[in-house]
Amino acid sequence: MNFDYSEKVIELQNKLTVFFEEHILPVEKEVNDFLYNPDNRWKSWPGLEDLKNKAKAVGLWNLFLPETYGNLSPGLTNLEYAPLAEIMGRVLWSSEIFNCSAPDTGNMEVLAKYGSENQKKKWLKPLMNGEIRSAFLMTEPQVASSDATNIETSIIKDGDEYVINGTKWWSSGGMNPHCKIAIVMGKTDPKASRHQQQSMILVPMETPGLKIVRPLSVFGFYDSPEGHAEIILDNVRVPKENLILGEGRGFEIAQGRLGPGRIHHCMRLIGMAQRSLELMSTRAAERIAFGKTFKDYSSIRQEIAQSQCDIEQARLLTLSTADKMDKLGNKLSKDLIAMIKIVAPNMALKVIDRAMQIHGGKGVGPDTPLAHFFVAARMLRLADGPDEVHMYQLGKSVIKKYSE
Repeated sequence: MNFDYSEKVIELQNKLTVFFEEHILPVEKEVNDFLYNPDNRWKSWPGLEDLKNKAKAVGLWNLFLPETYGNLSPGLTNLEYAPLAEIMGRVLWSSEIFNCSAPDTGNMEVLAKYGSENQKKKWLKPLMNGEIRSAFLMTEPQVASSDATNIETSIIKDGDEYVINGTKWWSSGGMNPHCKIAIVMGKTDPKASRHQQQSMILVPMETPGLKIVRPLSVFGFYDSPEGHAEIILDNVRVPKENLILGEGRGFEIAQGRLGPGRIHHCMRLIGMAQRSLELMSTRAAERIAFGKTFKDYSSIRQEIAQSQCDIEQARLLTLSTADKMDKLGNKLSKDLIAMIKIVAPNMALKVIDRAMQIHGGKGVGPDTPLAHFFVAARMLRLADGPDEVHMYQLGKSVIKKYSE
């Protein structure tokens, strides 16, 4: 495995780092103050579009997409994109500046890989241009959605339309006022074989019968302006042309969507952990207790040393996964994808927790990104499948490998 980056990727890393230093870090507190203010909930920071235009102008746009689509994406591999996602992870809201935010990234990949030409023209192009946002509706409150075959939302064909009924929640992106389209997963044929029951369909957010019930907070954070919505679909009707790929292909699409998304999440988590390490190191060099600077206590040095080890281990495992995905595809990389999804969130939680402890009261307050980092990392132990599901499948695969 050779993880040396090409000149192209090194140039993008340098360009992205400079952009952060010049345009993002100087306004981080201003943006956070705006987003955390309840009066501004479901509003975008006023300077957002200007930053997006600056990013687009220097070629830092749609970095996640492995296909170029003209000049709308540099067409990076998973391995090439990984270090860029890590840099973006250093500031939670920064991914949108580069049109690299979830769930849009996954939705764009679905449309690029599986969408019809008409679906691409109508929804993929404006998403890639950053003109609209999107949501992904999969999880349901009534069932254990970590097993996607449990999903109960119905998608029933009626002439030239599909009628959709069900309740979704944790629909990321659903609260954004610029969210115009949702990809909905449901069942078109409950009697089909277990993995051919589900389908995915495009539902414009203004469609009659689609009702946002409420936003869901995560440990008190609403993640405005994207948010996580609970949504009711009550006899929602859309044209049959809105079905993606075909009936019974939903599970297949979901697996194709979640593989790259897990890489993105894990690299952003490594970015959160790396910044937390840097913050705790700076804090340790500045603070004095009981006549000694924090950095001179052996216990503090051990916490920082262990954090550096943990981050580098997770980083290398994630890069290895990205490399294998590029060479062999998502299916043959499923064990490594499971490993990073188990390792990266837990690693980040440990490192961020150490950073909070070293910061003391400041570490759990609003003056550092640590508290929100911790919440994001904890949520990502559930998003895209909880630890237990990945360990169940990984354990099964390992046992099979060595017992047959």
